[in-house]
Amino acid sequence: MAELPIEVAYAGPEGQAVVALVVPEGTTAWQAVERALPQLPAGVRPDEGRIGVFGKKVEAEQVLAAGDRVEIYRALTLDPMEARRRRAAR
Repeated sequence: MAELPIEVAYAGPEGQAVVALVVPEGTTAWQAVERALPQLPAGVRPDEGRIGVFGKKVEAEQVLAAGDRVEIYRALTLDPMEARRRRAAR
């Protein structure tokens, strides 16, 4: 079975990390996140519904290809429309 080089990326208040992994062919996005978890900053709590590949949200069951970068997204702290209203009010 072939092995694929991929990356798992996270950026948040806990810190930033890009973890390079080599995974077996057929690995899903969520499986890659689970493998990278020990190397991510302490306190990171990934959610299966908040992951993507190269900036595009994907399902946790998405099978990865060689060179993919799985990104772990955080929950929004403020609705984007509300943030825009607040900036416009200033």
